[in-house]
Amino acid sequence: MTNIADMSGTSGWGPVSPPDPDERPFAEPWERRAFAMTAFTMGRISGQNLDAFRYALARLDRSAYLDDGYYGRWLNAAELMLIESAILAPGAVDARARRNAGEDVVEPPAPEPARPDYAATAPGSLRRIDTPPAFVEGERVRALAVPPPGAGKLPGYVAGHPGVVDLVQPAHVLPDTHAVFRGENPQYVYTVRFASRELWGAASEEFSVTVELFESYLEKA
Repeated sequence: MTNIADMSGTSGWGPVSPPDPDERPFAEPWERRAFAMTAFTMGRISGQNLDAFRYALARLDRSAYLDDGYYGRWLNAAELMLIESAILAPGAVDARARRNAGEDVVEPPAPEPARPDYAATAPGSLRRIDTPPAFVEGERVRALAVPPPGAGKLPGYVAGHPGVVDLVQPAHVLPDTHAVFRGENPQYVYTVRFASRELWGAASEEFSVTVELFESYLEKA
């Protein structure tokens, strides 16, 4: 996972703000509408799934991901999904906004819809598989040196580093293929513990980091 969404473990973003117990779920009325519209777009209109939505977020450019705020990036991802499902033409949203502002702009016509031919095999993301886990609790493993391309979820900062399996989780739909409609391909998920100094060097503060990783992201150390 090497994209704008893979910020964990990187520097230059400043301190993490403490949570505000009085913070409202939506700071502005438009954010509430953006939440509802994106959820409806994802499931009922574009035919896409949660992994596809996360993959759409990851493919936004820096400005679309950061400058428009949290729900702004939701809207940008929803627009991308609608374009890829051929429900909106590229540039349609911009043209509509300019027309509403008084410009004489013709909105490009929507092409023939091309919703993904997708249906989940069961509710939720957990699945049962017949094969036993490849790794056991307490076993030393290593994350793949190169994160999988596309919709893979291996954080770049643990790639190539060894760790220890703390917990074997149930099988889960694999986002790498699920996000692009190439099957659910469920795999076991492992909670892997990494030493901070293994990840960031001997000068790092000493602590442990646990990361949930799919089986195909790991190899024996």
